[in-house]
Amino acid sequence: MLSPESAEIVRITLPVVGASLDAITTRFYATMFADRPELLDGMFNRGNQANGEQRRALAGSIAAFATALLERPDERPDQLLARIAHKHTAVGVTQDQYVIVHKYLFGAIAEVLGDAVTPQVAEAWDEVYWLMAGALIALEARIYAEAGAKEGRTWRQWSVVGRREETADVVSFQLRPLGEEPVPPALAGQYVSVRVRMPDGVHQLRQYTLSGGERDGLRRITVKRVRGGATPQGEVSTLLHETVRVGDELTLSAPFGEVTLEDGDSPIVLVSAGIGCTPITAMLENLVATGSARDVLLLHADRSPDGHALCRDTEELVGALPTARSVLWYEEGAGDGARQGRMDLTGVEVPPGAVAYLCGPVPFMRQARSQLIGAGVAPRDIHYEVFGPDLWLGDE
Repeated sequence: MLSPESAEIVRITLPVVGASLDAITTRFYATMFADRPELLDGMFNRGNQANGEQRRALAGSIAAFATALLERPDERPDQLLARIAHKHTAVGVTQDQYVIVHKYLFGAIAEVLGDAVTPQVAEAWDEVYWLMAGALIALEARIYAEAGAKEGRTWRQWSVVGRREETADVVSFQLRPLGEEPVPPALAGQYVSVRVRMPDGVHQLRQYTLSGGERDGLRRITVKRVRGGATPQGEVSTLLHETVRVGDELTLSAPFGEVTLEDGDSPIVLVSAGIGCTPITAMLENLVATGSARDVLLLHADRSPDGHALCRDTEELVGALPTARSVLWYEEGAGDGARQGRMDLTGVEVPPGAVAYLCGPVPFMRQARSQLIGAGVAPRDIHYEVFGPDLWLGDE
């Protein structure tokens, strides 16, 4: 909880700070990486730096946390913090790095806002930062412990034992762990970080959902090639597509991610678009493996049947569930019962009391969430996963 004095100052200055957050975070990253270029080697995603997504997500999280402190002073925004904490643990963030971030972030605030940053203003926002950092450090320590890993040390080698071309731009890798250490369990919907060395010698991390294949100790990731032009965006997915074959090794983190399939008997609505099908497939596989009798409604949108990754898997899994049904939308080439165009829930019977899980582009999920609420799904029962920085929060 913010002190009363700091809360009043934050309330007054939040509009100014919020309006300047893009400039502040731009300056923050530029200065920090100029002084500490090693952070780009195996920590920060330089593709997200190039396209500005990381900057927007950071700005959104700061503004959202400060707003939550003011609007609900007796309630910690655990949902916001959990999402960030899982992203941090997936890349191995450590406690000492919060000190580094503080130094450069507050230097950027002072440079951008100038004389407006009085000692009282700096002290109030310093309180906001350390409240957020302290909560994240505690959450991350618990997540590391649950993953059976020491702080920042979650990596192990996996052997590629299978490679399957799903579509022209999507490939799945079946993986087997190397070594005798026990493998941390994975929950349906979680992701892992993949750590690779790029041709220029810099290590880069990317997160990929575990898309199922959890049998005999194996795991599967499904990777869509991101075509990013001249920027670093897409460099890791391209490297995996073009160079990784059966017999190679990959470095993976333990599983992380807070958007996971919850136990219960409520009906489930699984909503995805494009490569957002990966956590949905893992959830379906879990339901089949546990012999679930829950009502399941699968809703998926894609450009065409040929571009629908894991289509065969999801079709078989839905068929194996006694009370499951699916509705598909294709922008091109719809047939065999699929609907033409983009997803539209008009006329789709959504089961009452359902819990929904969404994954796909942010604009798609915004529209799907709105339609689900219109169909009677409670907002608190709609969960979403964003690949990469949480731009849903950043846009808000």
